[in-house]
Amino acid sequence: MVASFQHPRPFLLANPPRRFFYNLTSHLNSVPTATEIQMTHDIKTIIHAGIDAVSPVTAVQNHLTVTQGTILRVGMRDYNVQEYDQIILVAFGKASSAMATAVLDRLEEIDKECLPPLSGVVIVKDGHATRQEQVRLSARRIRVREASHPVPDQRSVDASNEILQLVQQQIGRTLLITCISGGGSALFCAPSHNLTLEDLQATNTALLQSGWNIQDMNVLRKRLDQGKGGRLAAAAYPGDVLSLILSDVLGDPLDLIASGPTVCDTSKWRDAWKLVQTLPPQTLPPRVERLLQKGVDGVIEDSPSEDHPVFQQCENILVGNNALAVDAAAKQAEVLGYYPIVLGTRFEGEATQVARFLVSMTQHAREGPDTNSFVTHFPVALILGGETTVSLPPNCMGKGGRNQELALQAAVLLQQFSLRNVVLASVGTDGTDGPTDAAATDYRHY
Repeated sequence: MVASFQHPRPFLLANPPRRFFYNLTSHLNSVPTATEIQMTHDIKTIIHAGIDAVSPVTAVQNHLTVTQGTILRVGMRDYNVQEYDQIILVAFGKASSAMATAVLDRLEEIDKECLPPLSGVVIVKDGHATRQEQVRLSARRIRVREASHPVPDQRSVDASNEILQLVQQQIGRTLLITCISGGGSALFCAPSHNLTLEDLQATNTALLQSGWNIQDMNVLRKRLDQGKGGRLAAAAYPGDVLSLILSDVLGDPLDLIASGPTVCDTSKWRDAWKLVQTLPPQTLPPRVERLLQKGVDGVIEDSPSEDHPVFQQCENILVGNNALAVDAAAKQAEVLGYYPIVLGTRFEGEATQVARFLVSMTQHAREGPDTNSFVTHFPVALILGGETTVSLPPNCMGKGGRNQELALQAAVLLQQFSLRNVVLASVGTDGTDGPTDAAATDYRHY
């Protein structure tokens, strides 16, 4: 049994139209046994355990609590809401509506007469907000805006400008609460320095086809946007900022998650320029290339530096990541009687290469436990997390995602080597695998 978690973001179980699995099943002239059927059931139970561990509501409410009737507590930091004239709640990412609703749940635990006026904007990917979430948020003057992902559209720009205007027009002492999750870089998108939406769309499309990892993509994105690279926090100054973050980047570097809108930027214009030099000529729009050159030449100011006073009033809290999902999956596998082996939580590279590695590990595992295999007990569950990439050749038109790519390649190899009694699931924990209606793929080779 092999379970692969990709995109360490929350899976939105509340969206009933979305299919959770695409099935790839090969019956080699045999009828599945009761054991084989049970393995298929088990791997879904294991996957759901991992997903539940990083659900938006669980992630937020495990970190945000209310004490003494008026105090929001996050880690070691307390926010007494009576000290504020208003609270602004903004959220962007695939889990934004669920995270914002979880924050609202906590705010509604505060004594009503003590809670200051509340307003906000939530930007969510099309179809990722439930009707109940939209109604609840709207009732508290929090506007829900749908937009495109992974390539931003005009709705992304309009909603992002709403957020920036709301934050910049704060009245009195303000607490800005931001909820950030996977997909935030595309959904929170406000072109800067006279760039157009078309420039950002063309750049995003080129990066998605380039094979770059999300870290490198976001180094470039931060140079092109009014809100990224700590600029949202700077816009909120002198207000206080509390940012709740679901990580979608390996290693959880807060300045790269959704391009770090509330985090001091550790990268510079020259870093983005070096990355762009690895792309074929004329890959990016001319205005983007000219902007990067101006930045490197010092003509354009960089992101807010670490000594900006806003970062003394900004708290960034990591509420969930890939490692939590993998750990929960391993514990559930053990409960079901499997010997769990966690291969790691930072796998990256081409999806097809990772698929070959997994099949190789599966072959090696089946040699044990009587050989020098790393497996000492059966049945075994190999579990890993990370974020693979898919590089497309020029002018390639296709539809899919990294999980489907990984599972399809693994299916071909498993069939080639006639490996039976193997079940594999590759899952995007944010609920979608590329621009499709699938979140995952499972493969059963009987």
